[in-house]
Amino acid sequence: MIRLLQSGLGQFISEMLRPSMPWFVAVLILVVGWYGAKYVARLIRPQFVKLLQRVSVAETLLGVLRAIVMVLALFAVANVFGYEPENILLSVTVLTAAIAYILAPLLGSLINGLFVLVNRPYEVGDMIELVDTDQLGYVKEITLRYTKVHTLENTTLVIPNDSIHRRDVINYSEADERSWLTLELTVTYESDLETALSRIERAGRTVDEVIDGGPSIRLGGNRYPAAPTTFVTDFGDHGVDIELRFWVFEPYHPKRARSKVYRRIKTELDETDVSIAYPRTHHVFDETSGRAAVSVDGQQPSWAEQSTPSEQRPR
Repeated sequence: MIRLLQSGLGQFISEMLRPSMPWFVAVLILVVGWYGAKYVARLIRPQFVKLLQRVSVAETLLGVLRAIVMVLALFAVANVFGYEPENILLSVTVLTAAIAYILAPLLGSLINGLFVLVNRPYEVGDMIELVDTDQLGYVKEITLRYTKVHTLENTTLVIPNDSIHRRDVINYSEADERSWLTLELTVTYESDLETALSRIERAGRTVDEVIDGGPSIRLGGNRYPAAPTTFVTDFGDHGVDIELRFWVFEPYHPKRARSKVYRRIKTELDETDVSIAYPRTHHVFDETSGRAAVSVDGQQPSWAEQSTPSEQRPR
């Protein structure tokens, strides 16, 4: 009796589950595909990052791998419901063409994002500058659609890759973090020029952020002095124009480094007779300039009262 009841119950359950069996298998395939892809991606992620040496590229490839697994899972689900592979491929082709026509701008952004990832102009954590907007920040995230930059003003820029791919970007962190900075100032013509040059260089060497010497630094195919160096660039309207070039250890705070160097230069020049130039106007009077009536006690000179208006007016 017990065996009869067990066999009858098993047959009843199998009959009840038969209509929903394809749905059960489909859900099982999708769940296994989704979590299996995530597990495999997490398992091989360290090897990918070590091999490619770029976190953004590794994450993108792992995302593509997960997408491929899910596409294969969808094909398997379609096969469970009786769809032929030929019909599936035809439907996918038509659907892909329609999506490509409608989502052309998005696809263009994805292609540019792929170029950004392949060309490797910057990496997550690098400090970059957008030349057209003079904005500095750290690369926070790189995807196929956009690049996210955290600026020094504590804001976040989300830049589409099709836009940043066409813009000039300066990467301060790609290889050597040492950066070359310059500042300009003008000293008066009455100042001792050699004293000014030596004191300005010494001021640069005493700032902590500045490289004070050592072997020359290679930049491109040339080598440049590591210590701060001054150059006379022009004889301006108000004095001698001087440019100071110096290297800093890190590029992350250029304004702070320049400010410290400027302050140190002011301290150094205050100890000498060197004066920083400022705009001045020099008036020259000769026999063709006429006569100007000037008084310090409020009374006009006698000749000014006797002068005609034409004589008082400068020529």
